[in-house]
Amino acid sequence: TRPESCAPSPSTAGGKTDCLQFQFTGEGLPLSPCFQAAMTTSNLAKIERVDLRDAWPNEARDFTPWLAENISELGEALGMDLELQQTEAAVGGYSLDVLATDLNWNRPVIIENQLESTNHDHLGKLLTYAAGYDAYAIVWLAREFRDEHRQALDWLNQRTDEDTQFFGVVVELLKIDNSRPAPQFRTIASPNDWRRDAAARARGDAPAVSERQERYREFFQPLIDSLRERHRLTNFPKARPQNWYTFRAGYGKGIQYGANFTGQKRARVEVYIDEGQKDHNIWLLEKLEEHRAEAESVLGEILDWQRLEHRRACRIALDRPGSIEDDPDTLAEVQQWMVDRLLKLKQAFDPRLAELLG
Repeated sequence: TRPESCAPSPSTAGGKTDCLQFQFTGEGLPLSPCFQAAMTTSNLAKIERVDLRDAWPNEARDFTPWLAENISELGEALGMDLELQQTEAAVGGYSLDVLATDLNWNRPVIIENQLESTNHDHLGKLLTYAAGYDAYAIVWLAREFRDEHRQALDWLNQRTDEDTQFFGVVVELLKIDNSRPAPQFRTIASPNDWRRDAAARARGDAPAVSERQERYREFFQPLIDSLRERHRLTNFPKARPQNWYTFRAGYGKGIQYGANFTGQKRARVEVYIDEGQKDHNIWLLEKLEEHRAEAESVLGEILDWQRLEHRRACRIALDRPGSIEDDPDTLAEVQQWMVDRLLKLKQAFDPRLAELLG
């Protein structure tokens, strides 16, 4: 509605108004008298918070399915490209609300929901689920966070390495006047520099990395190039600043070949088995181990067949001394060792995986 001060002036030819015209340019120019007249405090809407239970009466039946369908909204708030894997994912006698994957890093993300104030019970479950899925990112969603629980997440982020990330996220429902309520995710606890790095990713910029992370990137780039161009084991174009890389086997949904540096100054290659259920993973490990002699003859070395009792996954591994701190000649030797052993692992296990899962 045109304010009275902007009505056509009798003295203005052609019925034009004597109101100043203004084109919005986003450069902070002064508002026209017309716009100033229209924008009074009485015209401003009021933002109101809506009780979460009005939209999601039951957490398991209402909120978790909604989150599963709208996982990208949470991912946007966290600076992740999230893909749903499973809801109500089993961890022993408990059930994790949401299991997802961050496609930027191909790593598991666990999400625990709480439409109330945080409590010790959910903090304990969060750590249990993190161990069960060997999670890279641990996300706790709640209506509000008690100070002691926010401080606990901050403490965990300070004490864990770069491969483990804890997030506290407040879930809100907001509406303007009589509008429909809209969800909002507000991060209140995150790893150091995560906000800066997430913003850089959103702009398409490269987030800041440490000197050590840059060394990992420089080490893995030639390895990835070789596996892509000469052996067609991967389509990855660029290495990331991380101490590991995995390559899908092409059989099952959770079988990967991997190369990494461990925390004990060892370089490792592996077949990583995580099909979703511990019993099934052990069954696969045992079926593969029935052909142990044949596999080890391909490698020419003794493999380490690991059940990983305190994790859901299992692993078949081979390692040697190696650290990113080693001299360039040693690192070049480790690089070639990883490429050679990854190809031999694939040669040894692809036929068996095809029989079992193909």
